[in-house]
Amino acid sequence: MSAVRRKQARTNPSWTTRFWAIVKYELLWNIRKKKFLGMVIVAFVFATLGLALPVILSQGQPPSQNPDYAVSSGAGSLGFFLFALVTVMNSISGEFESGTIVPLLTKPVSRTMVFLGKLFAAFILLLSTYSVLFLYTTIGATIVYGPQNNLHLVPLTLLGNILSTFVWIAIVLAIGSLSKSSLLAALGAFGIFIALFISAPIVSAFSEQSWILTYVPGNGASGTLAIGYGNQSIPVGSASTGSDSIAANLINYVLYPSSNVTFSKVGEFRPPEPPQMIELYVEPLSLVLARSIAVAVTYILAFLFISWFAFKQAQVLE
Repeated sequence: MSAVRRKQARTNPSWTTRFWAIVKYELLWNIRKKKFLGMVIVAFVFATLGLALPVILSQGQPPSQNPDYAVSSGAGSLGFFLFALVTVMNSISGEFESGTIVPLLTKPVSRTMVFLGKLFAAFILLLSTYSVLFLYTTIGATIVYGPQNNLHLVPLTLLGNILSTFVWIAIVLAIGSLSKSSLLAALGAFGIFIALFISAPIVSAFSEQSWILTYVPGNGASGTLAIGYGNQSIPVGSASTGSDSIAANLINYVLYPSSNVTFSKVGEFRPPEPPQMIELYVEPLSLVLARSIAVAVTYILAFLFISWFAFKQAQVLE
């Protein structure tokens, strides 16, 4: 009787076994991509330059101490987009282009399982890469900039970076699933990123409707972060509303939970005087943070649903 059960287990593997087989398949495929390894190398090169340039430019003088470098560093908007693009650009579309979708779907797996396995593999790749990158940055920052403060908050920065990257992952996957073309996935996502990357700072600085940027992917609207003491407000930095600013907002909220963000636009400019800033509105940082997370999660769920639905409905031609 036990021999029969073992034989059935071999012929009918469990859902978990099949799911991990998809994850392993996707991980091996991504690891073999030279472009992904190249992107990891480029990320480490930029991290190294960020650490080394102050030493190079100091002309023999020790660089200024920056105890918050590790907790405030991150992949940045361009890094989020590039990691998302390289990780999932041809995750689904590449299967159709190469024809590997046919043997893949002949296995005892559903399309939903394939989709979830690919998505989880992307998460593992991002988590592994970002973890090593943040460890490298933290060690380098300690060497270059001296002892670092609030190192216990570095995992929050890591979490925020992953969430911000997944917004772009969902967008790239949706375009690739709909078009079944890796080229269109790359070009379409790149067009969206560039349009938002260029227009967001302009709208934030010169428009009274900068609040619109709160609800689009990217950096969002920029404002001044300040702590109130009685009738006074002491600036402590800057804050942005977009999905790419989640990590910074998380750290700022932990450090300054009662702070507010003042959003302004550029008013009259009469050289040589500095431009006049016109205050538009003020929001608590807690609201800015909660909304940026909610917007990011909404985009992720919406575009992942589009990707999954397109993949489920796609016709496979042998």
